[in-house]
Amino acid sequence: MKLKPELRAQVDDKGRLVLPPEIVSRYGLKPGSQIPIDEMANGLSLRTPHLKKIYIEPTNRCNLECRTCIRNVWDEPLGKMSEEVFDRVIEDLHTFSPPPTVSFGGFGEPLFHPNIIGMVTQAKSLGASVELITNGTLLKADLSRELITAGLDRLWISLDGATPESYADVRLGAELPQVVENITRFRNAIYAEIADIGCCDFAPISNTQLGIVFVAMKRNIADLPEVIRLGHRLGAKRFIVTNVLPYTKEMYKEVLYQNAFSYLRSPSLSLPVGMNGFTRETLYQVMHSDTHVIPPVSNLQGSNDRCPFIESGAGVIGWDGSFSPCLPLLHSHTSYIFEFERFSRRWAIGNIAEHSLFDLWNAPEHLAFRERVQTFDFPSCVDCLSCELLENNEEDCYGNDFPTCGGCLWAQGIIQCP
Repeated sequence: MKLKPELRAQVDDKGRLVLPPEIVSRYGLKPGSQIPIDEMANGLSLRTPHLKKIYIEPTNRCNLECRTCIRNVWDEPLGKMSEEVFDRVIEDLHTFSPPPTVSFGGFGEPLFHPNIIGMVTQAKSLGASVELITNGTLLKADLSRELITAGLDRLWISLDGATPESYADVRLGAELPQVVENITRFRNAIYAEIADIGCCDFAPISNTQLGIVFVAMKRNIADLPEVIRLGHRLGAKRFIVTNVLPYTKEMYKEVLYQNAFSYLRSPSLSLPVGMNGFTRETLYQVMHSDTHVIPPVSNLQGSNDRCPFIESGAGVIGWDGSFSPCLPLLHSHTSYIFEFERFSRRWAIGNIAEHSLFDLWNAPEHLAFRERVQTFDFPSCVDCLSCELLENNEEDCYGNDFPTCGGCLWAQGIIQCP
């Protein structure tokens, strides 16, 4: 196996750290850029202020009514991104070099948008890596070919069961055999059948990859090993397992995590779990499958109190053009931390129709928020569960005002997004 060449920074004669040109270019660093540095147990960690990933919500509408969906508890207007708003997004993304990864998702079904192919095509024209997450029910043959032709780099499929019964129990209104057939057609569209002297060889005609996202809960966790095996048969290269975020009282009874958290992570499988009786046998099977995993790591090694959105240089644009720093702040909603109800108010820094993406990314209030989250000076509300300030994200006992992040399950590694 050919290893990637090691990149090395140098210390000049004035004691300044000089980064390799490849790193400077890759992260869009400019002269005068300030790069926060964290002291870790085994070295230093540098954080870049560059926009590296932009989540775009084409629509917050969906063709399904899943048990796990945020739409079960919100009172938000529904709609789809207009051509004018998306054109503005693409225009503004030209000002970022290198272009950030574009991920179509949010809290709706992207394939429900009538111009999703055009959106993928325009995003890919930037030279960006482009991803999309879907429930797979609308992934018909023509649409599969068009997504691949448009240059989609990775398609994430939400797959929460390995049998028709367990799948339909979560994804209300969907049928697993149809979804598997759709994924199979998509996989086949990645390959070209070439006739050669009476036989056929299969050669990939696209670099598009498949990934599987599994929302784990008590009612479906036993299906995880078979979902991984099914994913491998369908050609999936990456797997993400996330705990369910309970938006209703019914769903909080389904959670698998406890107050102490561990999680598994590898290049092919990313798995957050709470080690308990519901997960032990399932994890044993996963650990002994063909999917490479690494042993659980303690939450004391930095898996929690780290916002995955801020740390990865991400931003989010809603269907209406509103810009938020993360997916949890994109829409107002109610959820549960164990049996405690919590209301999270959305925070839009501004709207792309009124401000450029560059200005929104560098807005003083956004910069201040990112700095606050990177230091993560918030109380551990998830462990404490003892005061009324947990009921919303308006303020906390450390004196932080809106929006507060001490009760965010993403920051604890419990909830994951592609």
